[in-house]
Amino acid sequence: MKNKKFKNAIRNIHLWLGLVTGLVVVIISITGALYIFEEEIREATQKDFRYVKAQPKPFIGLDKVIWSFEKLSPKDPLRLIRIEDALPNATVELTSKKGKVYYFNPYNAALVKKGSEDWLETVEHIHTSLLLGKTGQFIMQWSVVIFVLMLITGLILWFPGQMRLLKQSLTIKRKASFKRLNYDLHNVLGFYASVILLVTALSGLYFAFKGVKNAASFFTGSKLSQGKAIVAAKPLQIDPIPVRYNKIYTDAKAKYPDAVSTSFSLRGKGELRLRMVYPYRWARNQNTFFYEEATGAMTRAKLYKDFNGADLIEATNYDLHTGRLLGLPNKILSFLAALIAASLPITGFIIWLKKRKKTKKKPVIVAQHKL
Repeated sequence: MKNKKFKNAIRNIHLWLGLVTGLVVVIISITGALYIFEEEIREATQKDFRYVKAQPKPFIGLDKVIWSFEKLSPKDPLRLIRIEDALPNATVELTSKKGKVYYFNPYNAALVKKGSEDWLETVEHIHTSLLLGKTGQFIMQWSVVIFVLMLITGLILWFPGQMRLLKQSLTIKRKASFKRLNYDLHNVLGFYASVILLVTALSGLYFAFKGVKNAASFFTGSKLSQGKAIVAAKPLQIDPIPVRYNKIYTDAKAKYPDAVSTSFSLRGKGELRLRMVYPYRWARNQNTFFYEEATGAMTRAKLYKDFNGADLIEATNYDLHTGRLLGLPNKILSFLAALIAASLPITGFIIWLKKRKKTKKKPVIVAQHKL
């Protein structure tokens, strides 16, 4: 009796959490499934402006590229730079504060293409905020928390009361009635995808909540490092932005060579971040440097050779969340799991609707008394 009451309580929690967040879960799952193959989609559809014909010439220099950008965008300052160091013929991508994106030829700094953020960027924004800013971020964050609870309660409900029913709980009866088939699609597919979905959801919560990062630090027995503080002399002369950024870039490449990609980003509060990614298999090998935006003086540095346990989790988390960890096979599994996640609120709603209709149609038995 106690077990039955417990299951009923879990069932009600699972039901109402699903009804409250079902639509958001569908949106998160579909956009997440699309973004898993972001690299492959861009590679297949954007070659005409992401690459130019290879030439036996060196990179013209970041300063020349930024000069070209500033001529084209005098009133919309720079926010982000991306350089594919491992691909000499890849265009240099610069994004302005208003979201305009420019692609420049790495050999002569000529403009290859100008546009807005592409549809995959929009997909990412929907995935993280529903295009509703901080309000959307709040909705998404707590919907993922609820989704984790739904996965856990779903696993409790899935677990068969008797071991002889285990095979039945692992099999979809394809020739059964629609009602039974829908139940199996919800119950069985949900079970098979649950581990991947839990990992994906928890890695998403790592981005959203400081408490999750603190928990990771606790379990690894280490604290997330902010990098080693650097006391650098203030430059006697403040160079223009193109010269300043080019000096930062060339100095970093000379000291820490063989990066496959480099990015600059303005983080607000007068801070510039330079991130250099190196070949890796598991945790991302990434050196990150921070500078005063106004002077170009380095303030701190975080090198992957110094990573502790908490740093390794942080470096692995993005690839874990997006399915990139372990390559294409894991991407395919993550994609299928995301599609199953999108289907769960739909099949669950149908189960609830069928039961509701059945309850409404249930005849009321009136007792007859003999006179």
